[in-house]
Amino acid sequence: MKTYESHIVKVPADAEAIYAAISDLRNIERVRDLIPKDKVQEMETDMDYLRIKVDGLGQKIILRIVDRIPNDTVKFGMENIPVQGNFWMQIKQVAPGDSRLKLTLKAELPMMIAMMAGSKIQQGIDQAADMMAQMPFTQWYNQR
Repeated sequence: MKTYESHIVKVPADAEAIYAAISDLRNIERVRDLIPKDKVQEMETDMDYLRIKVDGLGQKIILRIVDRIPNDTVKFGMENIPVQGNFWMQIKQVAPGDSRLKLTLKAELPMMIAMMAGSKIQQGIDQAADMMAQMPFTQWYNQR
């Protein structure tokens, strides 16, 4: 199993607001415009899963929430992809309105793929963390 961890990002929100957003995958609709339209052909969400058809994969991949620890962690399983693995988001509130977020991906990658794509995977997980740090979690939480 290969592990990729994002750098830790500062998020100007309480852990409760971040958790509320990331533990319900329907909230992805709020950021749908940020997803490159040339890369994603179809997307559907439910509270517990994201089903998405990505350019070049040919089939819909599924990201399903498999575990939730309130205001702390949301863990996802990955389905319909040629590798096995898990992905999770960890939240740590350090002060009111000030939290830290880290993304982790563990995947069973063939050695050749890990060598060829490892840096791109790492770059992608870091970019995802940076994007998460910019989300208006408090605003979303207050609009519930």
